[in-house]
Amino acid sequence: MELWYTEKQTEQFGITAKIKETLVTEKTDFQDLAMIDTVEWGRMLVLDGMVMTTVRDEFVYHEMVAHPALYTHPNPKHVLVVGGGDGGVIREVLKHPQVEKAVLVEIDGKVIEYSKKYLPEIAGELDNPRVQVIVNDGYMHIHDHKNTYDVIMVDSTEPVGPAVELFSRGFYQGIYEALKEDGIFVAQTDNPWFKADLIRTVHRDVSEIFPIVRVYGANIPTYPSGLWTFTMGSKTYDPLQVDEASIPEIDTKYYSPRLHKAAFALPKFVEDLVRG
Repeated sequence: MELWYTEKQTEQFGITAKIKETLVTEKTDFQDLAMIDTVEWGRMLVLDGMVMTTVRDEFVYHEMVAHPALYTHPNPKHVLVVGGGDGGVIREVLKHPQVEKAVLVEIDGKVIEYSKKYLPEIAGELDNPRVQVIVNDGYMHIHDHKNTYDVIMVDSTEPVGPAVELFSRGFYQGIYEALKEDGIFVAQTDNPWFKADLIRTVHRDVSEIFPIVRVYGANIPTYPSGLWTFTMGSKTYDPLQVDEASIPEIDTKYYSPRLHKAAFALPKFVEDLVRG
């Protein structure tokens, strides 16, 4: 008998993966959590029926959340990651020696617990002494920490359940105030095939707050449509002005100095979305 996991990405479309073993299924205080082992993608974290990360392709997302912003800011010492309880973005942040402290604020402690147990390749740096892990509401943390961070990264689920407020204009305004005077923030902003309105709305809201706004993309096969976007808001520094020769080669599998600017070259239909 074969067992398959299917994520319905719309009412008419989904992806499916053959399962070797179901490791965890639990209804936490915030969401339905599952950890499954798949034949094609390895161990997979699923929240509310949506694939969050897999062992095989996780490096794309986590590298592209972390490195474009950290190589745009000239001296990122204090970094905040909102969400991201699997620890992948934190792992990438710590590859930057200038970072003195990385704070992770994850609302659901069970995500951290099970990621440490079943996804050690991803969560392995959560106990690093440069990391502070806080199980709390990221929205409230932002509003309680004015002028604190050089870079803020929003590693959220799609805008359902506890993540809805992480896509609100008020949240982006709070991020602006929590950043130092030359701060940068980046957020995952879903895919342009099924969530065009979301990308358009986020770009509009962020553009009303930050003077420099850039959208970039990456290919993540287990995320809806495979084409994923990220939105960066910056007070001072433009990622397109970074000298790629100044970016060191680090231990990555997707991001590279050559890709830094190339990622901001969007397909025309995505360009049209953010131009309004």
